[in-house]
Amino acid sequence: MRAAQVTRLDGPGSIVIAEVDEPRPNDTEVLIDVHAAGVTFPDVLLTRGEYQLKPELPFTPGSEVAGVVRHAPAGSGFAEGDRVAAFPGFGGFAEQVAVDPGFVFPLPENLSFTAGAGLAMNYLTVHFALVRRGGLRAGESVLVHGAAGGVGTAAVQLARALGAQVIAVVSTEAKAEAARRAGAHHTVPADGFRAAVAELTGGRGVDVVVDPVGGDRFTDSLRSLAPEGRLLVIGFTGGEIPTVKVNRLLLNNISVVGVGWGAYWMARPEYPRQQWDELLPLLTDGSLDPVLASVHDLENASAAVLELAERAAAGKVVLQVR
Repeated sequence: MRAAQVTRLDGPGSIVIAEVDEPRPNDTEVLIDVHAAGVTFPDVLLTRGEYQLKPELPFTPGSEVAGVVRHAPAGSGFAEGDRVAAFPGFGGFAEQVAVDPGFVFPLPENLSFTAGAGLAMNYLTVHFALVRRGGLRAGESVLVHGAAGGVGTAAVQLARALGAQVIAVVSTEAKAEAARRAGAHHTVPADGFRAAVAELTGGRGVDVVVDPVGGDRFTDSLRSLAPEGRLLVIGFTGGEIPTVKVNRLLLNNISVVGVGWGAYWMARPEYPRQQWDELLPLLTDGSLDPVLASVHDLENASAAVLELAERAAAGKVVLQVR
């Protein structure tokens, strides 16, 4: 079968298309014919050898897919021909992938495979962030950094679906449009966002900040929180890992909250399916539907990952495999 493989650790240009053996699922795994695969920021880090997991070269990246079940063992809850989304962790940039059934999810008929490929990592991450770690309540306000990216648009959509007022932080008008398509009530520029947030909230600030970016905007994010606000640390696509003077947390009783979705479910492998079941009504009624930035053929996997590396995407980047 065809697969996109990382052959050296010098960035997205190291990805090549190769003919590899088809996966051989064990007795418990579900074999999926991949129709589309989502591209995530960890794929960028993997091509540079900067991710916390370092598979042996060459390897096939791709942590989220959508497709059709080719084979499923008895008791898995799936059958041949089922439309599914899945989180294989690795190996998704290929024509087939074998996945533990706990990380295979029913895909509603109203969602395309390209949309389904953008769900597993981003939407389960932000569900964990907003619901479990952030304790978001209807009527609260949420500020989303990197709001045009895959995680950002997912956070905007889910926060709005949960009844929050959403302010999106963006760097260009094209990214502002992507955030609005995701459901943002307001968009503000990254430069000077603190003042814009103060104006929009009458000086109160927001209840929750979703931050997958990090970098030099972190302190102003803290200053943008309302009393008892929560800053959710999801990642550092900006490159720099910020620090905080903890006296700032005392002033308004605010919290900095780590969001390690993978670390959480590794000890609770049943959790991702529980999340999916909670999200399924919102997926079925169209409240959650990934905003697509671009769709690349599998042969152009290198360009797709580069689009994320250069922070050029306004929405979710997806590979079309079939």
